[in-house]
Amino acid sequence: MDIREIIVVEGKDDTTAIKRAVGADTIETNGSAINEEILRRIEHAQEKRGVIVFTDPDYPGRRIRAIIEERIPHVKHAFLAKNKTIAKNGKGLGIEHANDEDIRQALEHVYTPSEQVQTEEITLDDLMLARLIGHPQSKPRRNRLGEILNIGMTNGKQLHKRLKMFQITPEQFAQAIAQLDQEEQHA
Repeated sequence: MDIREIIVVEGKDDTTAIKRAVGADTIETNGSAINEEILRRIEHAQEKRGVIVFTDPDYPGRRIRAIIEERIPHVKHAFLAKNKTIAKNGKGLGIEHANDEDIRQALEHVYTPSEQVQTEEITLDDLMLARLIGHPQSKPRRNRLGEILNIGMTNGKQLHKRLKMFQITPEQFAQAIAQLDQEEQHA
């Protein structure tokens, strides 16, 4: 599997994991210390070949993703669930710990934010009714929903934004909630 776009990762170990799983070029942000020079390289890569942001599912990874997204709004996004990025010894988390198949699957389910005006098809009330905000089990439900929809872990506000940004339809949302509810019943 060869990837046309340049994949933005956090460090050298992530690059090694990506290259082990797929044919791709990467840009490393060197952790959360993303600077102006790296942002310019990412902008240039976006103009030439396109960019996929593929950062760790933790706070620094989300912060890097947000910085890039603010500067370069139409980059693509790939996400991996936290449980697929935990080191074998349990001490550490990151793309570098994911297996090749999980990396390939994440890259097959890349999202591109829409350039059109985003309409709110899924409201905050919908999120409340689905127990994704304002409920004791909201956080684990959001995390699992992020895995099902391949949009990553979020807080309530980010979830609402990503549902719009990635144009998740009410039908896709309803199917994901049905799957989530069914999983909880059988747990």
